Amino acid sequence: MNSSIIRYILGYVLKMEAILMLLPCLVAVIYQEREGFYFLMVALLCGLLGLLMTYRKPTNFVFYLKEGCISTALSWIFLSFFGCLPFWFSREIPSFTDALFETISGFTTTGASILSDVEALSHCTIFWRSFTHWVGGMGVLVFLLAIIPLSGGSHINLMRAESPGPSVGKLVPKVKYTARILYLIYLGMTILEIILLIAGKMPFFDAINTAFGTAGTGGFGIKNNSMMGYSPYLQWVVTIFMILFGVNFNAYYYVLFHNFKKAFSMEEVRYYFLIIFASIAIIFCDILDMSKGVFDALTHASFQVGSIITTTGFSTIDFNLWPQTSKTILVLLMFVGACAGSTGGGIKVSRFVILFKTLVKELNSYIHPKSIKKIKFEGKPVEHEVVRSINVYFITFMILFSVSVFAVSFEGKDLITNFTAVAATINNIGPGLELVGPTQNFGLFTPFSKYVLMFDMLAGRLELFPLLILFHPAIWKDLFTTKLSSKKPAETK
Repeated sequence: MNSSIIRYILGYVLKMEAILMLLPCLVAVIYQEREGFYFLMVALLCGLLGLLMTYRKPTNFVFYLKEGCISTALSWIFLSFFGCLPFWFSREIPSFTDALFETISGFTTTGASILSDVEALSHCTIFWRSFTHWVGGMGVLVFLLAIIPLSGGSHINLMRAESPGPSVGKLVPKVKYTARILYLIYLGMTILEIILLIAGKMPFFDAINTAFGTAGTGGFGIKNNSMMGYSPYLQWVVTIFMILFGVNFNAYYYVLFHNFKKAFSMEEVRYYFLIIFASIAIIFCDILDMSKGVFDALTHASFQVGSIITTTGFSTIDFNLWPQTSKTILVLLMFVGACAGSTGGGIKVSRFVILFKTLVKELNSYIHPKSIKKIKFEGKPVEHEVVRSINVYFITFMILFSVSVFAVSFEGKDLITNFTAVAATINNIGPGLELVGPTQNFGLFTPFSKYVLMFDMLAGRLELFPLLILFHPAIWKDLFTTKLSSKKPAETK
């Protein structure tokens, strides 16, 4: 195993976090807040450790999927650990466990919070809390791909380990240019949303933080009532952008280069919008009687469907009070999630489409045993290896989900609270139902349950396997063997 490249990448991640932490320092200067000192202190710590870890360059810059998964999982753990320190040092979140929970929830774009009074936080802390969504949405390692000089096809291994979805490909021949294109699209859409929010008379600070939460499909609100206090215009702007950020970014690449036919023929995107429109229609009819009118019902139905399927987690209403049919649809949408290659979480629409086609193929084989028919997706045959990996993903997901629900059940809370708390964290949603509904928070859980939910947030954001691979004994045995073998020549001399 190439352990030196893992160390090198982790060093770059820490240096990147050090630079990013200068932004809340700037916000602290603008609003004259002393909490900015703690961000500066942690930024210096990250920068120093990052320099030490990257001072000695690896002799071999080539690495494979195994190293990519380990680098990705450890990078997100490092990001979260150091990212939570300003919260803890400033005592704005006195408990380290709570500070870590809030930070992991931010970077994984989950949006599940332990805070009961968000508005009591300083401006720099609110900014960092929201900014973690924007950083985690596209992925910090995707950004670093344009900087770190890797070779031998190693870029794609790092990108596959971090990017959400069953498959990751290159938009252009070089992966670093793909990363740049993705981030330019991401940045452009974020700036456009900020402009439209400001045009709707949202304060500048609110607009930036709301756009960060929308772009990363995170959902940390900067108000205690999330988006409930804003005008219908602002709610509709956020609704539209939540849905747009849940679309596979390949579609925007095709639109950008005027390949409209390919963009609008993407099968996953069509099913994504079909699910959204069908869900809005059903919920609209279901809540019409308890709403203030047609427009009010359509606004809330559209916002909450967009918020849940994209795993953003903003809310304009306490949907915990909605009829059972509407709540059931929202819970189902938690698992469906957005498109692969988007900033959204969940299992992904593409996996469900392929799984459904696999089911149809299996049924047809019972009727016509001798027939040979390939599953097609996006107009191309789906390889058996892809189908196998999706099946394994579903099995792993259900095992992890079941174990997590069982683990948090020891607290004695009701089944709906436990079930939706795990569903909301492993799918990176944010709010659940009952005690973790949109007007509640996750602060009621014990530290043990919080660590279970933190693990679920990281596992869900990293598509399970990059995090689970850290617990495989062979990885640590291989790493230990590599270190010993690297020392042998020196000892022989």
